[in-house]
Amino acid sequence: MSKALAKRPESSAAAGVVPAVASGIIPGLGQLMNRDSNKALGVFAVAAGGVFFLSNLPLVGGLAWLAGAGAWVYGIADGYYHGRKKSRS
Repeated sequence: MSKALAKRPESSAAAGVVPAVASGIIPGLGQLMNRDSNKALGVFAVAAGGVFFLSNLPLVGGLAWLAGAGAWVYGIADGYYHGRKKSRS
């Protein structure tokens, strides 16, 4: 049978939402659900280190908080896009 005639299973519209929500709750959890363990560890380390630990330092606290929040938002977006990508393949 030709591959052009074979029907592909329809991917769910919410395929990337679960990893994105998971990353919104715990930074890096969405990457872990998408089986990107090294990226999950990196996102967790930067987000947790910046938002929770280094933000209390007087001189670099604001920049550390911004870096941690940026890593957290990156983790949410990355979890969504890679979740959608994996469901389509």
